Amino acid sequence: MHNFIKKLSLILSGVAAGVMISLNFSAVADKALKAELPPLPIEELRAFTQVFGRIKSDYVEPVDDKKLITEAINGMLVGLDPHSAYLDSEEYKELQIGTQGEFGGLGIQVTMEDGLVKVISPIEDTPAFRAGIKTGDLIIKLDDTAVKGMTLNEAIKLMRGKPNTSITLTIAREGEGEPLEFTLMRAIIKIESVKAKLVEPGYGYLRVTQFQEQTGENLAQAIEKLFKESKTPMKGLVLDLRNDPGGLLNSAVAVSAAFLPANALIVYTEGRTSDAKMRLMANPEYYLRGPGKDFIAGLPSEIKTVPMVTLVNGGSASASEIVAGALQDHKRSIVMGTQTFGKGSVQTILPLGNNTAIKLTTARYYTPNGQSIQAKGITPDIIDETDDASRQLRESDLSRHLRSNKVDEVLKIDATDSQKANESDDKPKSKKSSSKRKTPLEFGSNDDLLLTKAIKHLKGMDADAKRKSTKTAKKSS
Repeated sequence: MHNFIKKLSLILSGVAAGVMISLNFSAVADKALKAELPPLPIEELRAFTQVFGRIKSDYVEPVDDKKLITEAINGMLVGLDPHSAYLDSEEYKELQIGTQGEFGGLGIQVTMEDGLVKVISPIEDTPAFRAGIKTGDLIIKLDDTAVKGMTLNEAIKLMRGKPNTSITLTIAREGEGEPLEFTLMRAIIKIESVKAKLVEPGYGYLRVTQFQEQTGENLAQAIEKLFKESKTPMKGLVLDLRNDPGGLLNSAVAVSAAFLPANALIVYTEGRTSDAKMRLMANPEYYLRGPGKDFIAGLPSEIKTVPMVTLVNGGSASASEIVAGALQDHKRSIVMGTQTFGKGSVQTILPLGNNTAIKLTTARYYTPNGQSIQAKGITPDIIDETDDASRQLRESDLSRHLRSNKVDEVLKIDATDSQKANESDDKPKSKKSSSKRKTPLEFGSNDDLLLTKAIKHLKGMDADAKRKSTKTAKKSS
């Protein structure tokens, strides 16, 4: 056994070095030229090899080496923060497909919280959204299988499947005495990332549901269509980012650039490596994915000045917070709604070979004025609780969430959050709830009270502008 552990230690040291090379961390390479890398943690690696050896020799059933190493990698990443993860070949492929706006499943953005799957946000126009799944719901069973003890990837695999097949989710919801059961039919999730309509002549509505590869171009097309359809000059515009879980960074830059002047700072990032330190501006090189026509250049000039209200809520996360923060800091738009989710960290996809990858948190986002989004979110200029009947889940509620401080701060496990999750897990898991489920609000509909308030606010701004114009004209005459 001693010789086995000694050999395994040498192998693991080689693997660690190989992984560092394969990830091609340019900053690590630069540092290596100037100084020696810190020594490997020999004692910790020795403990690892001892555990590995014990499992191989004493576990009740034989365990495949690949499974043990994969689970060890999973454990390293899951222990860092809620967003870092190991992606096997299937998950890596699904991630790439998902950014293109079409994938199979139920339509839920989820995270793992103390052994349970917690809903960040249901995606609009999907089986989960239509069934009434809500932000903050704890999924405790999938069909007859308890979630406790699963990894997040395992739970996601169970929820995904062939279209037109059903799955029953048992959910613990705050305020409900007993678990709720939802039977959902899986479907191909096709996300329409941009929706648009004229609320009335002169007042337009734009909704971004998720930031995908074509979102910037789709938004530009929607803007052009709105301006052409309006029979009067555009007097006000509502940008709706509620329940938008985020997506691609360059698409967030594109959406922001549509409304901001050229060279305006949209977001900057701070991390440990040189690649993690970026300043992204409202210029084509920061939002175009390769050579091609600048779809923002041909937009009506009024799009840079028309009065705007941006709607957000606790389900607005990541890329949507970048847009809201940029428009707010540049005083380009009033932000209305409730505090946003607070996901202000950058995840970089680092391929490992064999069609696998790791999703690693590498930096924090900051708004143009230097405000951290992480675990704080964007505070609206006008706070309105219309769409948040109850407190929504936010980044700060997640165990191991990254602090909002600078990068030399450590990760923090919130014991209070762990206690809340454990209390939720203590609820009975076999009973069905007879409580009524509200039909989800359709954003942009006639029942959307926050949209109505936003339009009223824009009309008030327009009336104020007219009064100021009249006073100026009288003084001139």
